[in-house]
Amino acid sequence: MTTLVAPAVDVLAARRAVYIAFTGCGFAMASWATRIPQVRDGLGLTPSRLGLVLLAIAAGSIVSLLLAGNIVARFGSRATVATMAGLLLVALSVVGIGYPYGIAPVVVGLFLFGFAIGAWDVAMNVQGAVVEGRLGKSIMPRFHAGYSVGTVAGALVGAGVVALRVPVTAHLIASAVLIGVVVMLAVRGFGPDDAQPPTAGEGGGLRRTLATWREPRTLLIGLFVLAFAFAEGAGIDWISVAVIDGYGADATIGTLIFAAFLTAMTVGRWFGPGLLDRYGRVAVVRVLAVLSLAGLALFILGPNIVTAFAGALLWGLGASLGFPVGMSAAADDPAKAAARVSVVATIGYCAFLGGPPLIGFLGDHISVLKGLGAVAVLLAVATAAAGALRPLRPTED
Repeated sequence: MTTLVAPAVDVLAARRAVYIAFTGCGFAMASWATRIPQVRDGLGLTPSRLGLVLLAIAAGSIVSLLLAGNIVARFGSRATVATMAGLLLVALSVVGIGYPYGIAPVVVGLFLFGFAIGAWDVAMNVQGAVVEGRLGKSIMPRFHAGYSVGTVAGALVGAGVVALRVPVTAHLIASAVLIGVVVMLAVRGFGPDDAQPPTAGEGGGLRRTLATWREPRTLLIGLFVLAFAFAEGAGIDWISVAVIDGYGADATIGTLIFAAFLTAMTVGRWFGPGLLDRYGRVAVVRVLAVLSLAGLALFILGPNIVTAFAGALLWGLGASLGFPVGMSAAADDPAKAAARVSVVATIGYCAFLGGPPLIGFLGDHISVLKGLGAVAVLLAVATAAAGALRPLRPTED
């Protein structure tokens, strides 16, 4: 009888731990994002130079993601997330302490920040897919809703500290310590990953990951995730700046509209699983892509702050399910989840690699606000690639 009770307890504990891992990751991203305008002003950066600085996060993430499949397969999702939470603590502290001294320490800190987020992302999605499989229902978007809850909380705290004129250094260090300690303690609740660790004779998870790069379905899912990651990342990096520069709003208003975008993403991710179970992945994400396009148009072309606020809400709601649904699709086969999630996440994070300098370049020439129109092009690509998200049949690899 005890063998029937223990797994249920383990799944519930793992589910709680995964929620905390996602929430902590989101809080970290928003804590940094809310201070981008102040760091930009402190360093005297133009939009294009700011885009290049933000590129350090994407560069760190790409390096990390290329290694993440092998790291997670060898050491497990629990150890990976715990280690990356510790690295994130160091990274945000380096940014907070170093930014008054120039660009170099910020770039180093953001590279480490991106590296930590990359492997953390793959590991918590692998554990989330394990929990989803054991529960037998769509729950991955709700884990990503936990990420969005973290971003909303981080954005609201950020708006408060900006309004109170709390120094960037104090804010980032305090956030780093809180996130690092809480997540390192929480992930002790992770259960074992379904995939077995590689042995020396197998060539390790690296060989499996390299083979996965030749799978057409995995690559199409990666392209889909890239488009939605671009839509999400552009909002996170540039909404506050676009509102401040494009609409002449103050920093607090820019941060609050950024928080509205994140709130809409949270709502979409929390209520999305019911829609996915009823209508299927493909139909739901295609409708949401259209909704996000409508929000972008309203945000960019609307006449005032009110329409920008409404546009940010629709943009965030429409972008909400793309990334988590892509992760679920990549992890349909638990035995290959780590490798496939690593590949899909690597492709997706190319949006964060190319997005900041692209929007920054456009910002120098046509304004950041109008430059966000580039998001619409990739959302159209996502709509075309969405067919790859259909669940694998039992006979498929």
